[in-house]
Amino acid sequence: MDSAEIARALSRVAHEVLERNKGAAGLVFVGIHTRGVDLARRLAERVAEIEQIEIPVGVLDVGLYRDDISTRQPSPLGPTSLPFSVDGCTVVLVDDVLYTGRTIRAAIDALIDYGRPRAIQLAVLVDRGHRELPIRADFVGKNVPTSAREDVSVLLVEVDGEDGVRIGEREEA
Repeated sequence: MDSAEIARALSRVAHEVLERNKGAAGLVFVGIHTRGVDLARRLAERVAEIEQIEIPVGVLDVGLYRDDISTRQPSPLGPTSLPFSVDGCTVVLVDDVLYTGRTIRAAIDALIDYGRPRAIQLAVLVDRGHRELPIRADFVGKNVPTSAREDVSVLLVEVDGEDGVRIGEREEA
């Protein structure tokens, strides 16, 4: 995907979120650290353009909630910031790539520690398949079939200086 394709996918996802929820009332976006945060901000901006209402955006780091903490190199923890109550809200959890489902499981666990949302919906830019847990996205920018030997990299201007989605062979550790 290039910059224009990412922009179109996010616009479509924003419209789908609004359609499913019958507007923006009670919606909040929560991005999973790192690239999910910028995608959540972009989605909130698109919803604001459409509905003329500001949507709160939060940041969630799931590092301490992962079930593979003992088997992988830990990532540096980023800040979690939810400057609003999630109680009674419809939380749209946003991530860049949905793969095994384990990050999303961790995100749901982390989110529940902050309150009791009315509902949690999942929006991802790329769904690459290969689920290990029974998790599916409610909103998908693009389904990208991959093999387990491949990596999907999402690049965002805010983090990487350019927008794009790349598929490449996984480097052996």
